[in-house]
Amino acid sequence: MVHDHAEIGRFLKAHRSALSPDRVGLPEGHNRRRVRGLRREEVAQLAGVSVDYYTRIEQGRSGTVSHEVLDALSDALHLTRVERDYLQNLARRFARRSGGAGRAAGPANGPCAPPDLPPERVRGPVRALIDAMDDVPALVLGGGLNLLAWNRMAGRLMPILDEIAEPHPNMARLLFLHPDVAALHLDLDEMRREVAAKLRADTGRRPDDQRLCRVVTGLKAESPLFRDMWEAQEVRERMNGECRLRHPVVGDLSLHFEKMLMPADPGQMLVTYVAEPGSPAESALRLLAGAEETV
Repeated sequence: MVHDHAEIGRFLKAHRSALSPDRVGLPEGHNRRRVRGLRREEVAQLAGVSVDYYTRIEQGRSGTVSHEVLDALSDALHLTRVERDYLQNLARRFARRSGGAGRAAGPANGPCAPPDLPPERVRGPVRALIDAMDDVPALVLGGGLNLLAWNRMAGRLMPILDEIAEPHPNMARLLFLHPDVAALHLDLDEMRREVAAKLRADTGRRPDDQRLCRVVTGLKAESPLFRDMWEAQEVRERMNGECRLRHPVVGDLSLHFEKMLMPADPGQMLVTYVAEPGSPAESALRLLAGAEETV
């Protein structure tokens, strides 16, 4: 399990500290402000709860917190839909584990399961689908952002994939720990933040996912940068957007990515990359598609 019973309080504290007073109508110098972000009493007032109750929530002493109170706190802290869902998921999880009151049972941040989980597999038709996308880089991600499969064009777009010996490399670990993968990304810091925020969102939905647990706990131990980004309590998930890469052969290119969940294969996601028609990136992809021994 990745989270302990104090996670709700850490999440709330991080987000009230990050919220500027002017966003909620308070001047920066309100009452000789000495702390960054909002004070506990300000969040409590905005949410319509007592300061004592909010303090107990943030300190992990409140027991079960109702959906309505969490909604009010989400409004007060201007949380996004993904952040709201994460907060509600945490609350439901600990309510179930505690039997509806008090602290969650079991050890905090307990160890992940032993490494004997069955391997994740990509169905034959899905494998055939990405292979048929001959001019489109496509890959399949599994639990904890494990890279389960990729087609010829994805291997040419990210050459390091075909050089990695392990059967299912992990995209998050590659991004934080592999210099060659990091060097591909022109927006490296933002990409890393997004990955950390995506993993945190996933832990809210699947707190007992052992593959996810191993990735998060491993990265926290091996990457101080990941640990800092994880502790920032950011929760985000982009299903589409722009990806800027610096390819060793074709140079800089800007691609549009789409992530598609696969309902028939829970926990798996198809990711594709396409270029704007007529753009330099489209020409670069064509070059990669026709390249043989140069890429």
